[in-house]
Amino acid sequence: MSRIGKKAIELPEKVKLTISASGAVSVEGPKGKLGWQLPKAISGKVEGSRVELIRSGEDRSVRALHGLSRALVNNMVTGVNTGFVKDLEIQGVGFKAAVQGSTLKLNLGFSHDILFPIPAGIKVTVAENTKVKIEGIDRQLVGQVAADIRAYYPPEPYKGKGVRYAGEQIVRKEGKTVQ
Repeated sequence: MSRIGKKAIELPEKVKLTISASGAVSVEGPKGKLGWQLPKAISGKVEGSRVELIRSGEDRSVRALHGLSRALVNNMVTGVNTGFVKDLEIQGVGFKAAVQGSTLKLNLGFSHDILFPIPAGIKVTVAENTKVKIEGIDRQLVGQVAADIRAYYPPEPYKGKGVRYAGEQIVRKEGKTVQ
């Protein structure tokens, strides 16, 4: 039995979840609405404020989908209730970011500015020109946007310049020495 898949999901007061006969999951809460389709081998039932996901077989792929489905539905419930946040820090002389309408303008030491289009459902705020905060209800989309922004200039190990997640530790290397 999947340790994660067999756990029931507790629904907060303001969150409404429905699972159709075809396996379509719809979650609605104070922050928004999300939908997803359960795999064919997984079914679900809602009892009051508890949601349980049940698998149809015992083969390895179905067991893996059981835990995955439970985790994804739980992330949907958390997203529409409280949302998800990723924080990025920009380090380097002259490196900065600014939000202009629906684009994020990054100045990362290249000959041109990088214009990153902000996807729908994502809110990006910049504080102190170097701290970028990404918020949204879809955990996968928030993480992907943060990873895409970080990929423009990942932190390098010699001077530590670049875009990093807040609190990320960068292993520094020693530079060349004169003999």
